[in-house]
Amino acid sequence: MKITVWNQLNEKQRQALLLRPAVADDERIRAGTQAIIDEVRSAGDAALRRLTARYDGAELDDLRVSEAEIDAAGAALSADEIDAIDVAIANVRRFHEAQEPVTLRVETMPGVVCERVSHALDAVGLYVPAGTAPLPSAAIMLAVPAAIAACPTRILCTPPRPDGSADPAVLVASARAGVHDIFKVGGAQAIAAMAYGTETLPQVNKIFGPGNAWVTCAKSLVSADPDGAAIDLPAGPSEVLVIADADASAGFVAADLLSQAEHGTDSQVVLVTTSTDLAEAVSQEVDRQLESLSRQAIAAGALAHSRIIVVDDIAAAIAVSNAYAPEHLILQIDEPRRALSALRNAGSVFVGPWTPESVGDYCSGTNHVLPTYGFARTYSGLGLDQFMRQMTIQELSREGLEGLAATVTCLAGLEGLDAHAAAVTRRLGSST
Repeated sequence: MKITVWNQLNEKQRQALLLRPAVADDERIRAGTQAIIDEVRSAGDAALRRLTARYDGAELDDLRVSEAEIDAAGAALSADEIDAIDVAIANVRRFHEAQEPVTLRVETMPGVVCERVSHALDAVGLYVPAGTAPLPSAAIMLAVPAAIAACPTRILCTPPRPDGSADPAVLVASARAGVHDIFKVGGAQAIAAMAYGTETLPQVNKIFGPGNAWVTCAKSLVSADPDGAAIDLPAGPSEVLVIADADASAGFVAADLLSQAEHGTDSQVVLVTTSTDLAEAVSQEVDRQLESLSRQAIAAGALAHSRIIVVDDIAAAIAVSNAYAPEHLILQIDEPRRALSALRNAGSVFVGPWTPESVGDYCSGTNHVLPTYGFARTYSGLGLDQFMRQMTIQELSREGLEGLAATVTCLAGLEGLDAHAAAVTRRLGSST
């Protein structure tokens, strides 16, 4: 990994250093994705079967995963694998149950009562990609809050394997997390099916989950269509930024960097450190650990556009991190909790040497669906609230309306909206 000294760069060079790899979102992908969406909207299930055969190599009679398939998936996993899934589900459930919204009721002035209540979304669609590896952890992160919110309709789509089966771990994780309506559909066609509905798949109000450039593009397109569906958040390649001081373990830091680099060649990992010695040690350790990885080629591709940045102090490191706005931020520094108050832009923070990013990906309890590509400046990670919507309520007595009448009529006059004023004055029997 290339080592760069931050204070030797001008502002333009610093901005260039913090750029992400370009995301594949060219016109070809956009046009191809739109064609897939149009085909699904016009031909429904038939289109899904054609597209599944074309892109996944699977000929399917039934798009829906049967209970027998779910049972068979459970039998295919070991007891240890099921236990691991159950521990992850329990921790994620515990953390998300604590996010249950509280009904607010406030009397803003005598006779004026305002409330805010929460309701589950009517129908949600969850997408779990397969890609280069199955992701049962994604099924857990999506299915658990959907179940806690008690969304009446909860469906999950995941690509089939060439033999027409879905990944057993994904099926088990989904079912044990509370989602049993599972469909063997992947890619942009899955997003289209959930957004608009087909003969078999119900239409949903909101779509959740990560995916490749085609899935990401499909989510963008359906969210821009009034007849489509809302989405959780913009998604891009996975990333991590580590802030480390001279006392950090080079082996730990390298392991954390590689754990994200192995996601994909378009991933990016960044180390920001106050120590040149640690920077050099981590660079060497990354090379050493890389040799033993099963996804060595993928991780190496990500490392090609990753970097190590040396700064003068922790304050400068925090400033770099806030500017970069990482999906994952790891603090391997002395007294790391003292730095938390200065951190503004990060999807999820991992504090101290014994908190690898891997625990957040799988089972600490926080959600691993997080804003990437700098969107941590404006978006939060997935939580229970995204599976719900808030509705406000107000109730006024005559006394309350009398108390607000002059304010309403004055503001209505400023805006030239006579009917707004009349809705108040007619109730009170006054023309003023």
